[in-house]
Amino acid sequence: MTLREAVKPPPTRLFAAPDQRSSVGRLWKWFSNPPVGGPAAITLIRLMAGGVFLWEGILKFVYHNQGGGRFALIGIPLPETMAIFVGLLEIVGGILLISGLFTRLISIPFIVEMLVAMLSTKIAMYLGTSALPLPPAPPKTGLWAVLHEIRSEYAQLMSVTFLLIAGPGPWSIDALVARKRHRELE
Repeated sequence: MTLREAVKPPPTRLFAAPDQRSSVGRLWKWFSNPPVGGPAAITLIRLMAGGVFLWEGILKFVYHNQGGGRFALIGIPLPETMAIFVGLLEIVGGILLISGLFTRLISIPFIVEMLVAMLSTKIAMYLGTSALPLPPAPPKTGLWAVLHEIRSEYAQLMSVTFLLIAGPGPWSIDALVARKRHRELE
C-alpha cells in the first residue's frame, strides 16, 4: 500500500447509507443507485416530464386560478399553502428531472401528485358534479370526458413511473455521479 492510498479519504456521500442487510437499506440502495445505462433517448422522457412539471409549477404562482383558486374549488384543504407547496415541488422536481439528478427519488412524489390530481378532479367530472369548468365541447361528463381530459395527468404518471423503473439514462447527473463513484472504487 502506498502512502497516497493510505491517506486517501473515503468517498463522501450526501446521506449516510443504512445497513444494506435491512429492507430499508436495500430500498435506499435501490433509490440511490439507479440504473444509468439504457438508451440515451431516456433523456427525452426526462425533458418532457420535467419541463411540464416545471412550467406547471411556475403557473401556480403566476395565475391564481391555476394554484390556490383551483385548489379551493376542488376542496383541497389549505388551498393557498398547498398550492405553494405543490408549485415548489413541481419547479424543483422539474429541474431535478430535467437534469437527471435524484430521478428515482423525485419520481415518487410526482406519482402521488398525479394520482391525487386525477382522483380529485376526474371523479367529479365523471359524475357531472365538478366545481371546475367542464370541457368546452362534448363529451362534457362521463367516461369519455374523463378519458379525454385525463390524458395529461396520465402521460405524466406513466413518464415518471417509467423513470422510476428505468432510471435517468446515461445523459444525466445521476449517471455522472455513478461513473465518478465507480472510478473512486477502482
